[in-house]
Amino acid sequence: MQSEKSSLAALTLGALGVVYGDIGTSVLYALKEVFSSGHVALTTAHVYGVLSLVVWTVTVIVSLKYVTLVLRADNRGEGGLVAMLALAASAVEGHPRLRRWLMAIGIFGTCLFYGDGVITPAISVLSAVEGLAVLSPRFSSAVVPLTLLILFVLFAVQKRGTAGIGRWFGPIMGLWFLSLAALGFWHIAQHPQILWALSPHHAFAFVWEEPGVAFLLLGAVVLCVTGAEALYADLGHFGKRPIRQAWFGVAMPALLINYLGQGALLLQQPDAVSNPFFAMAPRALLLPMVVLATAATVIASQALITGAFSVTKQVIQLGYLPRLQVLHTSETDTGQIYLPLVNWGLCAGIALAVIFFQSSGALAAAYGIAVTLDMLITTVLTFFVVRWGWKYPLLPIAAATAFFLAVDVSFFASNLLKLTDGGWFPLAIGAGMFLLMRTWHTGRELVLQSLRPHALPLVDFLTMLRRDSVTRVEGTAVFLSSQVGTVPSALLHNLKHNKVLHARNVFVTVRNHEVAHVPSDSRATAHDLGHDCWQVVLHFGFKDEPHVPNALTLLSLKGELPKASVMETSYFLSRDIIVAQHGRGMALWREKLFAQMYRNASSAADFLHLPNRNVVELGSQIVI
Repeated sequence: MQSEKSSLAALTLGALGVVYGDIGTSVLYALKEVFSSGHVALTTAHVYGVLSLVVWTVTVIVSLKYVTLVLRADNRGEGGLVAMLALAASAVEGHPRLRRWLMAIGIFGTCLFYGDGVITPAISVLSAVEGLAVLSPRFSSAVVPLTLLILFVLFAVQKRGTAGIGRWFGPIMGLWFLSLAALGFWHIAQHPQILWALSPHHAFAFVWEEPGVAFLLLGAVVLCVTGAEALYADLGHFGKRPIRQAWFGVAMPALLINYLGQGALLLQQPDAVSNPFFAMAPRALLLPMVVLATAATVIASQALITGAFSVTKQVIQLGYLPRLQVLHTSETDTGQIYLPLVNWGLCAGIALAVIFFQSSGALAAAYGIAVTLDMLITTVLTFFVVRWGWKYPLLPIAAATAFFLAVDVSFFASNLLKLTDGGWFPLAIGAGMFLLMRTWHTGRELVLQSLRPHALPLVDFLTMLRRDSVTRVEGTAVFLSSQVGTVPSALLHNLKHNKVLHARNVFVTVRNHEVAHVPSDSRATAHDLGHDCWQVVLHFGFKDEPHVPNALTLLSLKGELPKASVMETSYFLSRDIIVAQHGRGMALWREKLFAQMYRNASSAADFLHLPNRNVVELGSQIVI
């Protein structure tokens, strides 16, 4: 019992560090952007109205929608938009047209994650370093260069892994939330009437009396829930209970206390509106708060970078991106991965955002569209999971969905007003990623269509080879094929050039499924084709590690395949060259883009963990 309690406490502290880093640093800029927007005067009624909006936005979107409801939609213990998409697609399996639409919407939501991933670290670290300008205006010119330096160091250390420093994330964020609560309490004690802002009637009164202004301010108010998606995305790492305990026990109270404290400060010192968070700290503690805030924003950025690695790997296994180089940074934790292309791509995008926008205020104008659109997509997908997958009654599900859609659409519509002020930036990144993903997915379908008319039935082909008495040599040959029951092109090329067949031949097809994990007892199936030939199908979820040799070894231990030493086994793969042709499939420029992506994809041998010294690649041309 004591062990369970300590484990739960450790997971809760870990969730505090990883899950709530992003939303925990939103106090740095949320209220500042609301009142510096120029849309609302700094009056007592407006402060109470805005604070009430913030409190109930956090309550409805984070506490009610994500923590209470969305966390229930786990895909075999895993969360995140990819997991939700897989659940929704499975729920509408019998409706192919609706399924295609949901897949497109869900993949676009995943693409928006990359736009969010560029803006979030930039605005978080900039807002923390801007505290130096509050300490002394002389430091203003150093804010952008110092921000770029911090971010570059953060990305440079990714290849070493985060296991060593990761254990400090929880304690540092715990200290951060404790500091938020302490600063908030100090100012609330000086103006306790601010606690009336907890009443929703102030928000309703503000919206009723000034609906136009309230609508404009929603674009800035939404900054208080940045990072809400992380609650669901990290479900598989920590579990529901630790995430909920960390939120209701620490993160939510600390955030709301700090926002109320900022409101109390603004009522007493209106000139603090330029940066109310750092104005809360006593002069002697300002520099330590800047350092702590910077550490908190770095941790928030780290969580997002790690999430980008994980999401990219999942999308690759779903078949929407080409294979990329994946390096494991931990010998014990398979989730600790590093993707060089994603790492430096994010780094370049974030550096560009910092240089282009120059301040957290300018970045706030770009922020919100991608986040609110992702929230809207999550609501839509959740409806299909709950109604079609879980078969809940239509009326309560429709009512709840309508309520959350009304909230999401309101925030999204307000943020659309920021489109020309920088909102286009994350949308452009998301649209670019969506183009790449759709091009890759469609291109792979065209490749299969091109190969299908020329495919030979495997059983008939093997029968023909036995009649022709093809020379057989010692050893085991493993042929990778995309289609079950057809002759792999690598086998045809091997026979053409080497004129031999191995003593034992295993034909392997790897299938990736729209579930997080495939149980080990369902991972592999083997069918004896006779004369020492076997057809093997391997099944992997989008969070499984596609390790072909290990899967074949398990089949050998179960007696479904003959035992073969590593030195006696050769893996044959087809390395195809794609030729784009006008008038077939996609537009010619997209086919050329696909051909380029196909050519630059990392080796299938590395992705499937095949021993490099035992791999033989045989190429051919495919016209699409």
